[in-house]
Amino acid sequence: MRMARAAETKFARSGDVDIAYQVFGEGERDIVMTMGWVTHLEVMWELPELAYFLERLGSMGRVIIFDKRGTGLSDRVPGMVTLEQRAEDVRAVMDAARSERAAFVGWADGGAIGAMFAATNPERISALAMSAMTFVTTSTGLGVDPATMQLMQDTVERGWGSGGELDFVAPLHAGDSRLRTWWRRWERQAATPNAAATLLRWGAEIDLRPVFRALQAPALFLERAGAVLIDPDSVRAAAELTPHGRYVEVPGDDILPFLGDPDPMLGEIAEFLTGARGDVDPDRTLSTVLFTDIVGSTTTADRVGDRQWRNILDSHHAAVRSSLSRFGGVEIDTAGDGFLATFAGPARAVRCACDIRDRVRDLGLEIRAGLHTGEVERREDSVAGLAVHVGARVAALAAASEVLVTSVVRALVLGSGLSFVDRGVHSLKGVPDTWQLFAVA
Repeated sequence: MRMARAAETKFARSGDVDIAYQVFGEGERDIVMTMGWVTHLEVMWELPELAYFLERLGSMGRVIIFDKRGTGLSDRVPGMVTLEQRAEDVRAVMDAARSERAAFVGWADGGAIGAMFAATNPERISALAMSAMTFVTTSTGLGVDPATMQLMQDTVERGWGSGGELDFVAPLHAGDSRLRTWWRRWERQAATPNAAATLLRWGAEIDLRPVFRALQAPALFLERAGAVLIDPDSVRAAAELTPHGRYVEVPGDDILPFLGDPDPMLGEIAEFLTGARGDVDPDRTLSTVLFTDIVGSTTTADRVGDRQWRNILDSHHAAVRSSLSRFGGVEIDTAGDGFLATFAGPARAVRCACDIRDRVRDLGLEIRAGLHTGEVERREDSVAGLAVHVGARVAALAAASEVLVTSVVRALVLGSGLSFVDRGVHSLKGVPDTWQLFAVA
């Protein structure tokens, strides 16, 4: 197997973080691709098996690959990174590579990033091919066994750079000295032990169910029949949740797509991408809905009089709009003393709600706020859908100066540094099922 030449590494700016990316291959189709866990754009080309996999992918179209923030040649960042920040990195890389629309190919948390970006930007992703995609293990019992995950984390923290992770991700090849030598270099160059362990925990805990449900693009969930690290039932369940999802098993025993025989998996990807659907509805997206209203507004208006209340209300509206501008919120409606806004990312929405709460205190006011993340339909001057009804009902249950969120929001802001207090399980009027709610601490 001949050694391929690495593509030139470039950098895209995502907020205040530099994201390293490469572009190679050619054709009318753009493909954004990222591996799972830790990566290094230039070291990956040093392994002939991985270089072959990338070259085959490059024969299907123009491929854009990138190092996730915190890994490889991208900026190293402290602590966990949220799913919405990683999705913003996809946008930055696609914009830098001048890609308007692309298919996405990803493994494990790489696929999670692509799914989040596709759900919030349906007009930019035409199809997704993913593997090792699971639910959060702690709430469903699916995915990677928790005991195995703990062993992997212990191995990372005790012996990062020794190649010990090969025993978990590629047990059939762990005795290959050539591969192990490369893997040890890969580990050292791709991330620090702390960053690697943090990414491993993040990938095991993130709950992707609301993201899968909101995907408009056709999604191929690939798994090798003999791979033992990932429970195939979890991948099947993920495919069943996805409106246009399909689960396919291919021969092989390795979770890493470039080891063993990669051609069956590459063949499935090629066939899937060439026949992918092209119709999407850009007005139907995964969004976080925020409702706010002033506590005791009628009493306050009676006490201060109509003219003074109008002045207070104008100051309130200015404060809310300033916060929305700061955190990227879109004002949808203002009914009396309440606001409805939407956000592309849940962490920004939660922080915006807290910022509004703190700002209006200076006006002698208190608000209540409710947030939920789900699929919404954008109309000319409004939004519709179950997520909007849920957000409104959650806001109605919030106490004075309380920011109340659903468990969906809480799961999707993992890594944001936000903390929550359990407010129990509630029935929401006119909304099916029961909902576990959390207050922002």
